[in-house]
Amino acid sequence: MNHAAQYWHRLADGRIQCDLCPRYCKLHENQRGACFVRMREADAMVLTTYGRSSGFCIDPIEKKPLNHFYPGSSVFSFGTAGCNLACKFCQNWDISKSRDMDRLMDAASPDEIAATAAAHGCTSVAFTYNDPVIFAEYAIDVAAACHRRDIRTVAVTAGYITELARGDFFSCMDAANVDLKAFTDDFYVQLCGAHLQPVLDTLVWLHHETQVWVELTTLLIPGRNDSDAEIKAMSRWVHDEMGAEVPLHFTAFHPDFKLDDLPPTPPQTLTRARQLALDAGLKHVYTGNVHDLEGGRTRCTQCNEVLIERDWYDILAYRLTSKGECPSCHAPLAGRFGEFAGTFGPRRISVPIHRQPA
Repeated sequence: MNHAAQYWHRLADGRIQCDLCPRYCKLHENQRGACFVRMREADAMVLTTYGRSSGFCIDPIEKKPLNHFYPGSSVFSFGTAGCNLACKFCQNWDISKSRDMDRLMDAASPDEIAATAAAHGCTSVAFTYNDPVIFAEYAIDVAAACHRRDIRTVAVTAGYITELARGDFFSCMDAANVDLKAFTDDFYVQLCGAHLQPVLDTLVWLHHETQVWVELTTLLIPGRNDSDAEIKAMSRWVHDEMGAEVPLHFTAFHPDFKLDDLPPTPPQTLTRARQLALDAGLKHVYTGNVHDLEGGRTRCTQCNEVLIERDWYDILAYRLTSKGECPSCHAPLAGRFGEFAGTFGPRRISVPIHRQPA
């Protein structure tokens, strides 16, 4: 059943305009937006994927990736279908680009999602696999149900959202990994069907106006966004606008979707990008989708001691205090921490929803 949507208004020419993301889709009756899941129906906007998911899994929090948000903990992960970007390199294209609503086989109310996450001992729930911005009403309701059970919430997003909607959406998120796809508008226009500036606006707003813990991810694509000049410019911007301690993850591209003719990202590209970002003054720079022990280490910014040792998504050593401080020099580490209960490990577990009695 379709769900009444927010963030839209009527236009003088009879169409209605979606105000959720910077695409500002203008719709006639029964027409869908670019995301495919927001539609005009009976002279109003509806969300067609409310309460429906492409599946539910438990992941390590490091897989989002979040390295400074309750490391080692488990996160209940789900998404829906559709996306408001059109990335030609999408790594989850079978979900995010789906136009087949039958893919959404798992129905779940917000309370059922929160109850299932609690039953499995998950520290948090992540809205992921496709961009949660497009199912904002569902995500907001799920987040409220999670917070009633003291479960934290995580948005894995491209940050392509309007000033009108971002306050409501992020006010119920405890953490976000924002995909900063590149640092040129040409890349966003040609490969994502979007623009860079709205993403930068979201990032600056998140850092200065909210308490959301933010980490950034950039998928480095050979020949597209991996030049020294672009990586240096991005790193300087992150340092100047968001601070030296915002974690930045450089991850490896593998050929997929419409860019399956490109080679995978060489590991040395990630190593080079990491060093360029460190040279720009960033304190926490990581590599992903490759085996790189140094690129997974979290170090104290004061004494350089290794505080967290990782091998892929597995934590080999954890030396932080429960307050998130270095045990040697007592300097605080930026992030959100608590008592370390051991590592969840690298596995992903598919789980069924705990159905509530009718």
